[in-house]
Amino acid sequence: MEEKMPEPTDIQLDEKLPPQIVVVDDEEKLILRKIDVHLMPFMFVTYMLQYLDKITLGYTAVMGIQADIHLVGQQYSWCSSAFYFGYLVASFPGSIGFVKFPLGKYLSTAILCWSIILMCHGAASNFTSLIILRVLLGVFESIISPGFSLITGLWYKPSEHSLRHGIWFAGNGQASIFGGVLGYAIGEIRSPLAAWRWLFIIFGLITFVWSMVLMIFMPDSALNARWLTPHEREIAHSRPQKQSRSFKSTHWKPSQALEAIMDPKTWLLFFYTALTSLPNGGVTNFTSVIIKGLGYGELRTLQLGMPQGACQVVFTLTAAYLATKLRRSRCIIIACLLCIATLGWCLVGYLPASHKSGRLGGVCIFAAYASGFPLSLSIIASDVAGYTKKTVVSAILFLAYCAGNISGPQVFFAREAPHYQTGCKVCIICLCLGIVDILVLRQYMDWENKRRDKAQGVKIEAEPGRLSGEIGVVELPSAGLDETDWEQEGFRYIL
Repeated sequence: MEEKMPEPTDIQLDEKLPPQIVVVDDEEKLILRKIDVHLMPFMFVTYMLQYLDKITLGYTAVMGIQADIHLVGQQYSWCSSAFYFGYLVASFPGSIGFVKFPLGKYLSTAILCWSIILMCHGAASNFTSLIILRVLLGVFESIISPGFSLITGLWYKPSEHSLRHGIWFAGNGQASIFGGVLGYAIGEIRSPLAAWRWLFIIFGLITFVWSMVLMIFMPDSALNARWLTPHEREIAHSRPQKQSRSFKSTHWKPSQALEAIMDPKTWLLFFYTALTSLPNGGVTNFTSVIIKGLGYGELRTLQLGMPQGACQVVFTLTAAYLATKLRRSRCIIIACLLCIATLGWCLVGYLPASHKSGRLGGVCIFAAYASGFPLSLSIIASDVAGYTKKTVVSAILFLAYCAGNISGPQVFFAREAPHYQTGCKVCIICLCLGIVDILVLRQYMDWENKRRDKAQGVKIEAEPGRLSGEIGVVELPSAGLDETDWEQEGFRYIL
């Protein structure tokens, strides 16, 4: 049977590539180091800023925003949720943009837009104006996490995904540390303009400057990375796809979108994300309020929120490193992180108010659940093949992310401040269900690997590696391929 050739629309700037590219191990390691040095700092800082800009509302809650613009009842909670309504609306249109536009420019433009919107927060004068700005902020921030996951999949091999996802996601924790320091300094400003307004303006200005840096230096793909030689660009572009056989395409494929909807992995990831995002809605916007409720002043509250960020950095990098070093461990590590977070919520929700140190310890460790999020994104990068399918699964996952984050603030009732017993209980239940869900996903992928082994009469290692029979040299496929994991019987899932 004649082999079907890829459609011309599936090839993006690939016509100059030879049919095969031969790579020596040492050369590949050198290129990988260059990619890490140039790409990871961009992604780390950007992710730090997006999280910082998102949690700024939580900082302003202890600086007087509620009194200044007359927020009452659940209005603060609705302002917290409004961000994710914007995120929800933009998730699917944003996934189409990943296919149609150059990635680097697309992401940089979104960052530029959200920085301007964040600065406009400083002019909010009532509930209506603030909630509109929060929705718009969510619209433009919605493409960053799925966009970074796609970038990781395009630049790195599946075996490298967990660690790299962890590195750029660690910007979340760093944001809590940096935000606490900067928030403390801004809180000392003596000006006719309220400190919380300065917080929005200064954080937005920092992000605006960074967006200009990204616009100039962030490559759209390996093929136009100025810091790689032409030969290195070819290797960097082809290297990650040598097993997944899924290059970036500018052609939207309805068959892959349908397959994404039919894939059980999609919905197991959907429910895992929804269940763990509900606590995230509480952590993002109520951590400062919970700490302040222990009897601390405004500036001391900002200081005491910083250890949570440090803990999150440690959890994230440790989990990512272990997932890289221990085979078949990724889902188990996620489950362990959720167990730690559950313990933290138990300490916050059930220890008496007099046990300040224990409750603060709970605040520090209940953010461990977030360290599982980059590992769940790496499952999409390494276990979902087909560019259109990958973008659709990412969009569906972030619909769940939005649903959970919208619901989260609503279970923290104003009448229960500052202890929020109902919110703590709901978070504990969701995390326990998340543990069950991620272990079911692992079992399903393990079963599917064994089914394929049996059907083919051969066992293929789940970890991507050297082609059989080759020592020191790897032959990479030509670009233009775009096949899903269902279309490739030789595809094996990484657990």
